[in-house]
Amino acid sequence: MSAEKKSSPARWEKLAEKSVATTRVLELTSARYRHPHRGTERDFVIVRAPDWVNVLALTPSGELVLVRQFRFGIDAFSLEIPGGVMESGEDPVEAGLRELREETGFTGTRARLLGSTHPSPAIQSNRCHFVFVEEAVRTEALEWDADEEIEVTTRPVAEVFALARDGGITHALVLNALLLFEPLWRSRSGPGV
Repeated sequence: MSAEKKSSPARWEKLAEKSVATTRVLELTSARYRHPHRGTERDFVIVRAPDWVNVLALTPSGELVLVRQFRFGIDAFSLEIPGGVMESGEDPVEAGLRELREETGFTGTRARLLGSTHPSPAIQSNRCHFVFVEEAVRTEALEWDADEEIEVTTRPVAEVFALARDGGITHALVLNALLLFEPLWRSRSGPGV
C-alpha cells in the first residue's frame, strides 16, 4: 500500500440546472457544477426520469414469469421480467403488482420489495425498485399500452439463472433483480439449486 495519504473524492457544487428537452419518458437537463478545490466548472447532462419497477413473479410450480418484447434502444428482442414506469408517489410494491397484472395478466400474493438500485448514476437521477411476488397465477386480461406487444412465458428458476449467466438475458436491471432474488431462492431450495 502506498504511503501517500488517501483522500475522499470531493462533492461538486451544483451552480445551475436547465431543461434541454422534455419527452414522454424523460427530461434531459444540463447541470453546471464546480469542483470545490480546483474551481473547475463543467456542464453535465442528466436524464430525469420517473422511477421504475421490475417484478420477479414466482409461480406455485417454481417458475418465473418472463416477458419477451421488441426494444427500440437495441433494435432487437429482449427477454426480461415484467416492469415499467411508476406513477409519481406510487408505492413500489403496488406499482409492481399493477405492472405484473397489466403486462402479463398474472396476480399473486405476499408481494414485497427486494431492493432498489440507481440504473445509471453517472447520467440518471431515477431508481429502479425490485418487487418479489409469490404464488403468481394468470387471472386477469392483458392491459398493454398502445405500443406494447409482449410474449408472456414462464421458465423454471434454474433455467432463468442459466440464461442470465449465458447471455440469454442481457437487460442489466433484470440481472440486478436476479442477483437480489438468488439468495432468497437458494434459502428456499437448498444450495444445490
